[in-house]
Amino acid sequence: MIRRHSLRRLTRHPIPRLLLALFLIWDTIHILGIYWAQAASRQSPPPPRNSKRIFIASQHWNNAPLLRDRWNDALVALVKELGVENVYVTIYESGSFDDTKGALRELDMSLSELQVQRTITLSDVTRKDELTQLPAEHGWVKIPTGEIALRRIPFLAKVRNQILDTLVVLSSQGHHFDTILFLNDVVFTPEDVLRLLDTNSGDYAAACSLDYSKPPEFYDTFALRDSSGHEAVMQTWPYFRSYASRYAVQRSRPVPVASCWNGMVVMPIDPFLSQSPLRFRGIPDSLGASHLEASECCLIHADNPFTRTHGVFLNPLVRVGYNSAIYDAVHSQSAELSLRHVYQGIWKNRLLRWIRTPMLKEWVVSARIRAWKKEHPGEDERAGFCLVNEMQIIFEKGWRHV
Repeated sequence: MIRRHSLRRLTRHPIPRLLLALFLIWDTIHILGIYWAQAASRQSPPPPRNSKRIFIASQHWNNAPLLRDRWNDALVALVKELGVENVYVTIYESGSFDDTKGALRELDMSLSELQVQRTITLSDVTRKDELTQLPAEHGWVKIPTGEIALRRIPFLAKVRNQILDTLVVLSSQGHHFDTILFLNDVVFTPEDVLRLLDTNSGDYAAACSLDYSKPPEFYDTFALRDSSGHEAVMQTWPYFRSYASRYAVQRSRPVPVASCWNGMVVMPIDPFLSQSPLRFRGIPDSLGASHLEASECCLIHADNPFTRTHGVFLNPLVRVGYNSAIYDAVHSQSAELSLRHVYQGIWKNRLLRWIRTPMLKEWVVSARIRAWKKEHPGEDERAGFCLVNEMQIIFEKGWRHV
């Protein structure tokens, strides 16, 4: 009874009530400011025209419906917008079992009519072929069943690096590029690419779009890390745990992050052609055997020397989707944040930050890295923030967790 009486007296006291009123006033002004910033971002001017030489890189596997629906036409429109004389297109297709090869041959014809410089590789090596080979020195791991399995991330890194081999050859022949544009199997428009190129006024080690598979949730949680190296606290707006990332996305500004990919990425070309050229990779097999994995698209930012000096940014104004319906949905008027959505997003983010912590997940990863370093003296992994408690392997029709 004494405690209840004391609580009632406390709630009637003018100071707590005044503090609560001040907080509610401040919070209302804060949320209104964010809403107005979101509304203002929808009136942003169009991005500037392209003035750079751009190496466009893409790889495809079983993407025939997307290619024929929007992707091929979008790439042709992009080439025209950037200027045929300013681009080189490199595409690698890896053993699809649908008609991706046919769709890319159609694209090749369209690019040929425009006299676009390009390399389109259609590989007959299927994933079944990869799996029937004897395990190589790198890229394989023993899974809990005792079998030796092909790791997904080193496999994907190898495919991505084959595209970069073309860049090296072109550079040795005197071709100059300023920027590399990585295009995933997403729906995009030329304006999306121009806006991405203009992220942070063009000053970045990398700039990424924001990708969607099931709106309003973004898709690529595997590669995205906030400015403090944490996973997103939620898959809906405003996404992030760290103050710097959260502040920027709330105001639709370029978002400083430790890593991102999210469907579409632009990076300066220089690190890929340096004396120690930047390349995609997986974590060591011995570390992967500890049931750890990291996206090759996160590791590359950790390895990139430009990251420390120029930063990595997610552009929240550049939204791509994994099919036409999703792209149209995230660009529709109904997808714009209302005042109610801003209020709900701000408070959900607060509550999740207050009641959830990444410490346990990150402690498990850190403990396994420490144990691995003891067993492998002299080895290290600089990209601890990329690692997650997972093991991913390739099988004939795709990939899976084990």
